[in-house]
Amino acid sequence: MENHNHSHHNHNHNHSHAMTSLNKAFMAGIILNLAFVIVEFTMGFLSDSVGLLSDAGHNMSDVVSLVLAMLAFRLSKTQASKKHTYGYKKVTILVSLVNAVILLFAVGFIVLESIEKFVNPQTVNGSIIIWTAAVGVIINSATAWFFVREKDKDLNVKGAYLHMAADALVSIGVVISGIIILTTGWYLIDPIIGLVIAGVIVFSTWNLLRESLNLSIDGVPSNINYEKIEQIIMSNAEIKEIHHLHIWALSTTENALTAHIVLSDMNKMEDIKTNIKHNLHDVGISHATLEFELENTKCEDAWD
Repeated sequence: MENHNHSHHNHNHNHSHAMTSLNKAFMAGIILNLAFVIVEFTMGFLSDSVGLLSDAGHNMSDVVSLVLAMLAFRLSKTQASKKHTYGYKKVTILVSLVNAVILLFAVGFIVLESIEKFVNPQTVNGSIIIWTAAVGVIINSATAWFFVREKDKDLNVKGAYLHMAADALVSIGVVISGIIILTTGWYLIDPIIGLVIAGVIVFSTWNLLRESLNLSIDGVPSNINYEKIEQIIMSNAEIKEIHHLHIWALSTTENALTAHIVLSDMNKMEDIKTNIKHNLHDVGISHATLEFELENTKCEDAWD
């Protein structure tokens, strides 16, 4: 086995910068959004705008999901123990699932709110809506921008990014509806924009939901191709066969694999193992556990 401390030190060094910037991104996002929820709620209350109040509620769900994502991000860095041999890495997958569900609940809320407004159109103060929502556009866009660099490396960061980008869209929609209300007095634009926004959120959340569901039941991560992994392992001439190949996600950023590999010559096992692990690492599998067998020996593991 490789010197764990040595590899761990390098690993830490490479990731500490990304960790620090993400930690700051989460903290800044939480503080900014919490402040905005308070402002928006107050303005909604004063102007009697159900739109602003429901948007404040929706933004509150953002604060909750940012806190959850930050918690998962920190837990994923905890050390393994005898009780939790992988540490708490799997929490990241659960949280990304919860986040997707929270987003879909927010959609349900917006849809109900919009239908209610179609049935009972209300007069709203356009200018308060414009100014408050404009602040929302700035805050949500800024927060989304915090996560842009890391969003494709981690499902949770992607969730936070989607949340904030969807919210910036919501706020832009609210600004537009405020302008239309001010210029034409057409109040129905409010629920129409609400339904358009709901559609946009569902569209952007669907993949997050599907992937986090897939990872939570130990499915093969979407960025890993099972056949390609087989080819990588079988590319060595000494390898006769491969079976019991399992690929799953340890967290939203780390993948694991186990496999039984049949060799024609056990003397070359160490070299072959090093080579396979190196190749797997290049395609995103950081934890590979390989069991080697000689040709014509019976594999005892009956399960698959």
